[in-house]
Parts: sequence; C-alpha cells; structure tokens
Amino acid sequence: MDKKGAIVTGGMRGIGLGITKRLLREGFEVAVLGHRSADAVKDDIVKVENECGGKIYYTGGNLADREAREALVENAKKNLPSIDLLVNNAGVAPKVRADLLDMTEESFDTVLGINLRGSFFLTQAVAKEMITQKNPAMIVNVSSMSAYTSSTNRGEYCISKAGVSMATMLFADRLAEYGINVYEIRPGIIRTDMTSTVTEKYDNLIGGGVTPIKRWGEPEDIASAVAAIALGYLPFSTGQVIDVDGGFHLRRL
Repeated sequence: MDKKGAIVTGGMRGIGLGITKRLLREGFEVAVLGHRSADAVKDDIVKVENECGGKIYYTGGNLADREAREALVENAKKNLPSIDLLVNNAGVAPKVRADLLDMTEESFDTVLGINLRGSFFLTQAVAKEMITQKNPAMIVNVSSMSAYTSSTNRGEYCISKAGVSMATMLFADRLAEYGINVYEIRPGIIRTDMTSTVTEKYDNLIGGGVTPIKRWGEPEDIASAVAAIALGYLPFSTGQVIDVDGGFHLRRL
C-alpha cells in the first residue's frame, strides 16, 4: 500500500497525541503542529516514532497565527507523500473559568482564535492543496460535547465548538464535489491534561450516571474513531457527527 500523509494539529499532547500514535501505527506519516518549540519536543518525537513506527514532521507555532499555519502546510507539502487527511484537533480552554457575565474579550478572542478561526483557515488552506492532488481525501474536526451543552463558566469554549460544528457542515457541502469528505468527532469526558483540574467533578458525574457507559473516555477512544475515517470505512458519509462520549448525547428520562 502506498504511504499516506496526515496533518494533525495539537498532535503531541492529549487527544492529539493519541491520534498521532494511531495514525503512525496505521502506516501514515504525520505532520504535526504544536505550540512548543521543535527543540522542546524532539525527544518526545523520537520516543513516539520508535514506539509506533513511521515519521513525524513537526512545526512549532500557534494555530491562531497565519505564519504558523503556512509553515505547517509547507512542511507537509515538502515531507509527506501526499496530504490525505487533516485532523483539526488543537484546542484550548479559557485560562480562567469565568461566569458568562464576567468573560473578558481577551479570553473570548484567544479561545476562538485557536479553536475556530485557526482551524477554519487551516482547513481552507489544506483543502486547496487537497483539491490540486485530485485524490480522495478527508478532513476531521474534533469538536466537543460542549458544541451543544451549556457551560456558563466557559462560554467562549462552547461557542468555539459550536462554530466548529457549523464549519464542518459548510466544508462538507463545499468540498464534496472534489471527493473530500468532512467529519466531526465530538468527544465527551476524556482523560487529558485539560480535564485534570476537574477530575473530582467528572468522577462524581460519571458515577452518578451522566453517561450510560460509566467510565472516562481515553485519547485512544477518539483515535479509534479517527482511524475508522482515515482507513476509509465511511466513504458515503460527509458532514457526519460521530459522538465519542459514552452515550452522553442520549436524552434519557
């Protein structure tokens, strides 16, 4: 099988690292964007490559910055055999969980700049490259159950993820004619450094039955959903939302 290439944002931590590892094991070469410098992650990259096989091409930068996005795309074009998959995974929570009435413009701009604007314009740039390749390709947006679940102490995060959901539909509609399918994966309560500060809260919620499947989700759960898409198991679906949330999305009495 010919080698394939993937771009993964936020691909060296948390959910993104789980996705990177799974794609490497499935035979992909992976171009990763992360906020740390290349020197800061070089040992981690060697460790992951030795563990999973394959090759990682790393770009350090902030997804909100055009220069970082351009550098990532150039790195991918230069080193990947082709760009067959884009996984928009990078995301941040607000630094301070402030009540909706106290949220600052700075926090709003920071969260939406990375989670929504950065992902949107990266998708725009990568889609243009995919079109020139004239090969079937796929885009996966990692959103959140917060796309439809109100959390009034982190409203900017919820708004950003709701925007990702609409961006998924828009790009799915626009790119279908080019054989580019677009999907949205909505994680639930996933064990990462982002949720580490609220472990007790979510332990209690899970124990109380907030999800029918009574356990934390793991990055590997999200990676399995990405792999199903990347390996072509959903060829007649686009704009599809895949909930990986232990059943949180079910409305139960």
